Amino acid sequence: MNEQLSTRVYQLVSDNIQQVMRGKPEVVRLAVVALLAEGHLLIEDVPGLGKTTLARCLARSIGGEWNRIQFTPDLLPGDVTGVMVYHQNVERFEFHRGGIFANVVLADEINRGTPKTQSALLEVMSERRVTVDSVTNDVPHPFLVIATQNPIEMEGTYRLPEAQLDRFLMRVSVGYPDHDAEVRVIMSDCARVSPDELQPVVDLQTLQAAITEVRAAHLDPAICSYAVRLADATRKHVAVRYGASPRGSIALVRAGQALAATEGRRFVTPDDIKTVAVPVLAHRLVLTPDAELNQREAADIVGEALSATPAPAINQV
Repeated sequence: MNEQLSTRVYQLVSDNIQQVMRGKPEVVRLAVVALLAEGHLLIEDVPGLGKTTLARCLARSIGGEWNRIQFTPDLLPGDVTGVMVYHQNVERFEFHRGGIFANVVLADEINRGTPKTQSALLEVMSERRVTVDSVTNDVPHPFLVIATQNPIEMEGTYRLPEAQLDRFLMRVSVGYPDHDAEVRVIMSDCARVSPDELQPVVDLQTLQAAITEVRAAHLDPAICSYAVRLADATRKHVAVRYGASPRGSIALVRAGQALAATEGRRFVTPDDIKTVAVPVLAHRLVLTPDAELNQREAADIVGEALSATPAPAINQV
């Protein structure tokens, strides 16, 4: 069997990122899975662990346009989406595009933006278009928002609303590197190996073809049923006030298709769904007050849903 285009794209992009992002192959893998699934990615962790570095490396590995929007309390919605500007010489309004018009948009420290500015992303993340003064403009394709946020610093930040969290395909954490990986990080930094030195390894046409190939991966109906049952298990959990929406079930399957492509398969297995379940579902759960008081973790609840939901036996094709 010839190597899939999506598998080759995954290998090229992940190898390119790991020139800078050392010792985190699984995090890099999930980031590229989000890219191949054309889903938005939220990278959440404490300062100094490489959230922005990962996002910049992913953006620079793609041969398209990318923009960085630094979210701050004084950032306005028009800075994100664009504004209508009146040109007196032609006596008409013209649309001036904001930073969201790119193939890859890095929304850095997204929780520092006000709720009004954060809401400017809702339409474009869901529908890939922007409406300003009743005029609608499509963003480029493929389109991916990579957002970062610091979960421990509360001063000057605004919690992301559930409607926005639900629009992220996955949430991942970078985590601390092990000793050897951290040594390599220091050596790379001293040698000034930075994301700015990375060159694109795939063009937009190739990436779009890979995304199309991922969407065509074989889906056994039992896999779709498994995704729905997992989402339903989160809704019925005693520690959960609001469980994963149908968008979460769709995200499970899309991420599973992309994960299968990273392993050179044209079909999705229950193990693919299990692998992506926590990064896909955990950020979509709203816990009960008692669960929050007892410091329950959404990831643990997803794990309990996995344990309580039998995986189907399917024929591999």
